[in-house]
Amino acid sequence: MTFPEPVALVLAPVGRDAQIASAILATGNIRARICGTLEETLPLLEDAHCLVVTEEALTSADRNEFASWLDNQPAWSDFPIVLLVMRGKEVDKRLTFLDRYLIVLERPFLASSLTNSVRSAVRARDRQLEVKSYIEQKQEVADRQRLLIRELHHRVKNTLANVRAMMGATARSSDSVDGFVRDFSARIVSLAETHSMLTDDYWQTASLQRLLLGELRHYDTPDQPRILLDGPEVALVADIAIPVGMAFHELASNSSKFGSLSTSRGRLDVRWTIDDSGPIRQVNLDWQEHNGPEVHPPKRRGFGTILLEKVVAVQCDAKVALHYHPGGLRFTMALPLRDTRLVPSYS
Repeated sequence: MTFPEPVALVLAPVGRDAQIASAILATGNIRARICGTLEETLPLLEDAHCLVVTEEALTSADRNEFASWLDNQPAWSDFPIVLLVMRGKEVDKRLTFLDRYLIVLERPFLASSLTNSVRSAVRARDRQLEVKSYIEQKQEVADRQRLLIRELHHRVKNTLANVRAMMGATARSSDSVDGFVRDFSARIVSLAETHSMLTDDYWQTASLQRLLLGELRHYDTPDQPRILLDGPEVALVADIAIPVGMAFHELASNSSKFGSLSTSRGRLDVRWTIDDSGPIRQVNLDWQEHNGPEVHPPKRRGFGTILLEKVVAVQCDAKVALHYHPGGLRFTMALPLRDTRLVPSYS
């Protein structure tokens, strides 16, 4: 693990102590910075590895802010201080607040004594920074775990609401138990596939193209393709991908029963573009069916229509429209891309 290059702050304003100490440390390949006053030193402590300071530099200054900074260090920090005192004298009692941080060095001292003391202080600070990094990493993991748990609770709640709505709507539109089981099972499978796509993706997004492919590939014919998908790859976040995936399932299912995908001659073109002109990027999607049975407006509103016009429009803040042209159903959607990103192409 790499930390900033060690810096020893040197505070020795009387005589040549600061210059001598700095030169000694430079010889030992320890970078030093000379400070003129304690007031000048305080803002530099956060990025330093230790402080080399003479006793008189502290006794002649206002130490309150320095003492407060030491008391308010985070749990991982024990900032090392090399205190230079006169030989044979006790450390001034006014400096007892430094006791837990001190390495005391008597003057005059050997160059090796100063170098070894500062190296010991730098090693201690490096260990503290390693602890800090470990704590931050653990905190990031814990924060992400809490976020994922909240997202899981939110998604489960939404999914259960979707399942309940699908069950009720499918029951109302089914003529028999077998029809209910068939349609409801297909909707559950589609919902599960979208959830799998979201779970497999680290960023919890689903590709718009993959959502379409998942619903339409079963109806295409490899010898004579009749489904066209044309547009850039776009990722949709979970709250958008789930209702949009369900919408594609309803459109595909309707087309396979009553629209262009119900006949061998039928074709489906799905095209989409990204519009960057507004304050929020959006996808403009056009679902156009061709060469199918003649289209008539439905006599009653089914689950698919409600899903498109209510759920997708409200939950995704999208503008949607269904056009029942005799020559083929057309569905258009202007979908805001909040918190989405472009993703690599799928082959």
